[in-house]
Amino acid sequence: MFSAPSFLAYVLVCTFTPGPNNLMSMGNAGRVGLKKSLPFCLGVMVGFLLVMALCLLAGELLYAVLPSVKPYLLVLGAAYILYLAWKIYKSDGVHGAEKSSTGFFTAVLLQFVNPKGVIYGLTAASVYILPFYRDPGTLAFFAAFMALVCLISTVAWAGFGSAFKRLFVTHARAVNTVMALLLVYCAVSLFF
Repeated sequence: MFSAPSFLAYVLVCTFTPGPNNLMSMGNAGRVGLKKSLPFCLGVMVGFLLVMALCLLAGELLYAVLPSVKPYLLVLGAAYILYLAWKIYKSDGVHGAEKSSTGFFTAVLLQFVNPKGVIYGLTAASVYILPFYRDPGTLAFFAAFMALVCLISTVAWAGFGSAFKRLFVTHARAVNTVMALLLVYCAVSLFF
């Protein structure tokens, strides 16, 4: 039987904990403000909606081959997260900060190499959704619901980054270093 409280707890914990999406949202809003970081947040939602739809549509097949796909996904995802960490670390955070923000399409693409998001989607599909629901309308509802929660999470993290924008700009090197180290932690933790 489908357990809504267990599913909701899983979704909230996985979505609101630190990961590439949330850290990038916070850092982006810290540089350019909440309003200019919203395209990134919307890109995360669209990308996650696409990934979740793929997880649900091919859930059983992907879940069956996950052991063979997982190492490649982890390496690719970790490499991309490390690239983002390097990019954040090297950013001066002040000069040209208002001009550069991580955009919509980057956020969409991030979802396809974000192991946390993909594994979260596969787990939600295989454990909570597919054993109980198979009709396309219900699956579309679940994908949309999880993408909406993802949007709320990234906007909340972006709001935090925006609220502390002055602190982030004043201490850009320290903030960039901490954000980069958190992303490095995300990449390394994928393997343990």
